[in-house]
Amino acid sequence: MNIPSNPASIDVEIHGNFVDGREVEAGGGAMLDVRNPATGDVIARIPNSTAEDIDRAMRSARAAFEGKAWGGMDTRARARLVNRLADAFEANLDSLYRLETLNNGRPVNETRAQLSRLPDFFRYFAGVALSRRDSVIPVEGAYLNYTLRTPIGIVANCTPFNHPLMILCKSLAVVLATGCVTVVKPSEYTPLTTLKLAQIFTEAGLPPGVFNIVLGLGQSAGKMLAEHGDINKLVLTGGTEAGRIAGSAAARVFAHQTMELGGKTPVMVFDDFDVDRAVNYAAFGAFIGAGQTCVCASRHLVQASIYDEFVEKLQAKTRTIRVGDPFDPSTQMGPVISAKQRDRVLTYAGYGHADGARLVTGGVAAKVPGHDNGYFVEPTVFADVKSDMRIFQEEVFGPFTSVTPFKDEADALRLANDSPFGLAAAIRTRDVARAHRVAASVKAGIVWINDHHRLDPASPWGGVDDSGIGRECGTESFNDHFNTKSVMVATHEQQFDWYRDTANQKRLN
Repeated sequence: MNIPSNPASIDVEIHGNFVDGREVEAGGGAMLDVRNPATGDVIARIPNSTAEDIDRAMRSARAAFEGKAWGGMDTRARARLVNRLADAFEANLDSLYRLETLNNGRPVNETRAQLSRLPDFFRYFAGVALSRRDSVIPVEGAYLNYTLRTPIGIVANCTPFNHPLMILCKSLAVVLATGCVTVVKPSEYTPLTTLKLAQIFTEAGLPPGVFNIVLGLGQSAGKMLAEHGDINKLVLTGGTEAGRIAGSAAARVFAHQTMELGGKTPVMVFDDFDVDRAVNYAAFGAFIGAGQTCVCASRHLVQASIYDEFVEKLQAKTRTIRVGDPFDPSTQMGPVISAKQRDRVLTYAGYGHADGARLVTGGVAAKVPGHDNGYFVEPTVFADVKSDMRIFQEEVFGPFTSVTPFKDEADALRLANDSPFGLAAAIRTRDVARAHRVAASVKAGIVWINDHHRLDPASPWGGVDDSGIGRECGTESFNDHFNTKSVMVATHEQQFDWYRDTANQKRLN
């Protein structure tokens, strides 16, 4: 899809699934509208895939995995190809970030900055593949014991709407570097850049069937993919309940699982930290991506001695954020993904009022000239929030944050850990010893000290409790894409007959 200077003039394109290196017409499922969240206009139509569509993609993936063109490719040749794919991504960056802005509504400057990092994921995992070594294990007796690792096979990947390409690439890069194959079910809201990337990679030399895409609703196409009997690993980023359903289905075929689910990130701001700097981090953490991130800075816990100053300055900062057309370079926050998501955010604003929290700013739909049908919400801050309130405990997934005072370090940790989630946490302090104490004690898979929302292809990413299982990125993710085989070799020449040589029957194993 070419993005003209006026995105409102885009023709509605009809897309099919991507199987065997090309778009293919899906079966008899209903067609779904894909909308531009900034305008509400339909920009594409996609199929809601059927069981036959899922089967077709899985057969293609299995054939590619077992075939010579991909399954027979040696490690160095595969690493060279993955690096070539990174180059192809980079060469198409302009069209990709514009298409993603059109499809999910993130401001163009924000989208460009995020997508420009993604080629690094492919280059990193190509390097890990080249540096991989299997083990030789010292064992008792005259034996050589070593391990062989073989790619696990088909990775089913269900990706969300908030970071369509970034979350896809966290999985796709390691899939390709390890020699696995994948069938991806992107969010029905944001499938367009995933389809575009598959086309780019095919043209760059990726063999057919290695990267297949099935389109449709999560509760139908996504569910059928997760429970398909031929998957070897499930990767899912989404809500906690979706993770429970998909994880239960995948467990029936004993598939490996990596799931990044909900979050309610606590940010602990201690009184030795500069308040202005803390407020700038608060605005970034809470409102980047219109707050539609699992690591959104959604619970600010602020030491009582600086609490009033923090709330006042966060109010002033939040009111300066420019909400508008995502293609306008001056826009700082775009729409949420859908009318449903907009209404959810406004519903939680109502909960905040009903439960007795103090609205500091926002809490209503935003007006953007020329975009009357867009899904815009004013960035929202509630103060004086108590830990038993819904806006403290439940994930909102929008431009929405709360502020709660704490007395001391123990109180901050008590509040931070008062949550079913455990994805990310952040700490603001100049006290080095405190920073490390709190990082060790907070319930989270990711902790930022004096920063927020930073990731790297080498750094493991994932949560605990209701925030999921497994890790993306780093060697942790790489290693989880293999089955490990132990090979035990007798290096002695001793004769063996268990049933006659009774004198030497000293041990069985």
